[in-house]
Parts: sequence; C-alpha cells; structure tokens
Amino acid sequence: MKILIVDDNNDFCSTIADVVRSQGWTPEVRNSPEAALAHLEEASRTVGLMLLDIEFGSESSMSGLDILDRSVRLYPQIPVIMISGKGTIESAVRATKLGALNFIDKSSLTNDRLVGVLHSAMERVRQDTSNDELRRVIEMQGIIGRSALMMDVADKILRYGRTDLNVLITGETGTGKKLVATALHGVSKRNKHAIITVDIPNIPRELFQSELFGHVKGAFSGAMDNKRGLFHQAHKGTLFLDEIGDMPLELQANLLLPTEQKAVRRVGSVETEPVDIRFVSATDRDLVGAMGEGRFREQLYHRLRECEIYIPSLRERSEDIPLIVEHYIAKHNKEMGDSKSVAPAAMEYLCNYEWPGNVRELASVLRVALQTTANQQLEITDLHRILARSTSGGRVVGISVQPMSAPISSVHETTAQQPQASSNTSASATVATGGTDMLSADRSLKDDLALVDKLKIEKTLERTAGNVSKAAAILGVSRETLHNKIRKYDIDVQNFRAK
Repeated sequence: MKILIVDDNNDFCSTIADVVRSQGWTPEVRNSPEAALAHLEEASRTVGLMLLDIEFGSESSMSGLDILDRSVRLYPQIPVIMISGKGTIESAVRATKLGALNFIDKSSLTNDRLVGVLHSAMERVRQDTSNDELRRVIEMQGIIGRSALMMDVADKILRYGRTDLNVLITGETGTGKKLVATALHGVSKRNKHAIITVDIPNIPRELFQSELFGHVKGAFSGAMDNKRGLFHQAHKGTLFLDEIGDMPLELQANLLLPTEQKAVRRVGSVETEPVDIRFVSATDRDLVGAMGEGRFREQLYHRLRECEIYIPSLRERSEDIPLIVEHYIAKHNKEMGDSKSVAPAAMEYLCNYEWPGNVRELASVLRVALQTTANQQLEITDLHRILARSTSGGRVVGISVQPMSAPISSVHETTAQQPQASSNTSASATVATGGTDMLSADRSLKDDLALVDKLKIEKTLERTAGNVSKAAAILGVSRETLHNKIRKYDIDVQNFRAK
C-alpha cells in the first residue's frame, strides 16, 4: 500500500520515507500542493494514506488545509494525517473539522511515534475496508445498519455463512431474522440452490410430516400420488425453520433423525432417503428457558444451534434509525415519483421511540405516513397520528405518547402537588382523574388544562430522568416547544436528573 508524503522539505520527506519503507509500505513523495493534487487525480486508488504538511513556501498559493479540504471532498476514502512545524491549536481544530484523521507536530515527532501513528491509521483503514464489505453483504439483503452491533451481525453472517454449520437466529419479532437467514444462504456455497422456508406455526399438525418429508401414494386417505416434501426441495440448499420455538413438543422428535443423519423417510415408506441440507432456524422465544420447562428438546436445540446469531432490537441500535428512515423514504420516492423528507424534529421523535415491533413496525409506520401525508415533509404529528391508531386512549405500545391536547379524562398520571384551591371552598368540586383529585370547578378550563399540561411534562421528565429530548419525543412535541413549556411552568429539569 502506498503512503503519499506531501511536504516541501526534502530532508524531512526522506526521513519519513525511510520509516515508511521500514514498515513494509511504499512511500510516494510530492513537494508541492499542486503536485500532490495532480498525483491524486491520476492515482488516488493506489493511495492508502496521506501525510500532509500544513505550511508551504511562498511559491505556492495553497496550504495543506486547502489540499485537505479538496481531498476530503474528492477522495473521501483516503485518510489524512496533518503534520506541521508551526502547529497551533487553531490549525489542529480546523484540520479536525475538515476531516483529518490525526494532527502531529514535527518538533515532537520521533521515529517510534511516527511508526505508532502510521500503524494506528492503517489499522483504521483496514477496519473501514472490512466494514465496507460487511455493509455491502447485509445491504444486498435489505438489512440496513452501520452500528457496531450490526457490524457484528454482518461479520457472523460472513463467517458462519461460509461454513456448513447449522445456525440459530434469535431476536425479537420484527428484527429481520428472515433477512439474516437469506443472507447466510447468499454467502454460502449452497447459494446456487434453493433456500426453502418452513413456516412452522402455519403447518397443521396432522400434515406436518407429509409437508416436511413427503409421502408415498396411498399412505393415507387423499394421498393419490407420491409427494416430495420441503426437505426434498431444499436438497443441496438451505432449509429455514422459521419460528422453531413455536413447534409443539410432540412434533420436535420428527426432526431428530433428519438433523443428525441428513436423511428423511416419507410418510407411508420404510426407506430413508439422504438429503444434503444446511439448517438455519429462527425464533423470538427463549429456547433455553423452554428446555428447562420441558417444552423444547435439548437434543434438537444443540443440533440446530451449532452457531448462533443474535439480532439486536432497534432500541439497542437507535443510531441506525436515521439510515433506515432514509432508506425507506428513498424507496418510497423512487416508487411513487415523490420527493418527501422527514423534519429534524420528527427524525428525533423516531430515534427516541422504543419500537416494540422493531424494524418491521418502523417500516410500516413510514409506509403509511408517506402515503397518507399531504405535506412533503413528515412532522411529529403525522407520525404520532399513525402510532396512536393501534392503541387505546392514545397510549402507544412501548412508551407513552399522549398528545398535549389529550382529553382531561384520559390523563392518569398525576404526582405533582395540587395548586391552592380558590377561597370559595363551599362552591368547589373536584373531578377524580386516575384516582387523583386535581381539577376544580372554581378554576377556568384554561387553568385546568395548564395544570394537566404541567403535570404531564413533569411525569414524563421523571420517567426520562430529565432528558428533554426523550421527553419531547414521548410527548409528541418538538424540543423547542417543550423547552418553552418548561420555562412557562417554571419547571426545574435538574430535579428529575440522577444525583
């Protein structure tokens, strides 16, 4: 791999080049910004790293920061380390903001330190290259994510997929277990043959053996011809046992022989037939707990789980939500000839929602919102309207997202001290809401609504430990709106934060 050294000091370049060679890399030296840019234009694909001086002589109208700015825009795959004999904090800050990987001072640069910096940079290059491959693998199967958790999933897909080991995929519903199963098959040596899905919950018990293993003519009433089962169809390919945790205990024994000996016996036959199958299974159930309760066979568990891939829930990798949202928006715009987008506050709302249905739920909400919203930009109210449809009383599964204008009778969370009642106590009457007497007939509707507003905000801040962004997402308002209400009601956010 080549390292481009850009500096107008020939002696310094020679010293750096010697160090680069000693580590097994190839140095490429250029002494001016113009020469460096010309080389990048011709051979940027061969450059793995650039060492770039900040200051050049008066004969050049460009500085190292100018080259950095252009390189980051035109050749973003090339990491840049800035070097300077006149390093200042301002230069370092600006270089970092422009995208420099590191900033080192010539006066304190030793050979050992340079070797350490180079190895650290090259390790990052290798990691980024590896992650690019991993991302391509999962994105080809419709799996969107760049978080460390999803890179781990992608790494396991590559490592396990290239083996013939049986894989158990675990994770909550809606996380994309079927996509991972397809990706495993896609990177395997079996990818020229079929991946056959066994939808276990939807196979009638009385037809289970016939569906999986086939039957011979006359095996039972209605068996008019010989039939090939799903095992036969998956020969030389992959058999995906979806929702394996839902298989009744009495049927699980039927899989022991096929998973161990790769052979099946058709219903009504005494002969076994060999099948060349790789098993991939998926479940959102706790199979270890099910074994302990006698609901899942330990033998079958160990045969199906030679390797395991756990898919994290969406709330565990919330940093991937913007990528997923942009993916589905781009897909919608392409299919519908549209140009819709999502407002920043709405994106924050999506990132802070808990998504109990994971990616499947997020995709469904976006699909409905994009097709039913008249405006070109999705707002919080558009998303909240759709999420609230599947709830009772405006409460969304996973978190509370009651709108601020919710009817007073629907608010059940009141913990703050009630304001002083009017002096005309003989005429006062209270309305019980959720077991709390908080509304007075002597106050105006506006005052009572303000009280409910304040109590709801305080309860939500208590739940989020004072995190205003999360509270705003839960309440279905922008962060700016919530800050305004906090000031209006003189709420001290610090009181809700952990001490």
